[in-house]
Amino acid sequence: MQNGQLTQQEAFSWFDLLETVELEQLRGQWRGSELPSGHPMDGLLQLTGWYGKAFIDAETVHPLLFQKSNGRLLRVNPGLLPLTLPFQLIPRRIVRPLFALISPFIRTRSSKARLRMIGYRGKVTASMVYDQKAIIDHFRRIDADTLLGVMDFKNQQKLGYFFILRRVTG
Repeated sequence: MQNGQLTQQEAFSWFDLLETVELEQLRGQWRGSELPSGHPMDGLLQLTGWYGKAFIDAETVHPLLFQKSNGRLLRVNPGLLPLTLPFQLIPRRIVRPLFALISPFIRTRSSKARLRMIGYRGKVTASMVYDQKAIIDHFRRIDADTLLGVMDFKNQQKLGYFFILRRVTG
């Protein structure tokens, strides 16, 4: 662990130790938090007000939920976000105001991902396939209400963007 964050190797080692997840176990709304691991995107979702994900069924998934300043949730179309930019070059102070400015133009009401059982790092587990991006989020179970996720970008298999999801109840 360096500077209070895991290294990529440590994060992948933890992920590999965890149990797989079945599709049915994902149903519901989940609150997300980043797990810093040296990925160029570390810190960006938190700055934008990222809330988490909602899994309705295998064909209906809202992969990016953000919380507005009034507390309401906003569903965002990841297909309209430039997720392959050199994120380390973006000044962090402009992220939140820039996101607030563009959020009315990137919101959506429709599902933008689906769930499938996919083999990843030697185990078949529930995974979220983005409709418009070459990205798959793979999940492993920390406990019944907590998941460790890793965002797997095509052409960047050596780097994973790690996050924690906690089931929202009530």
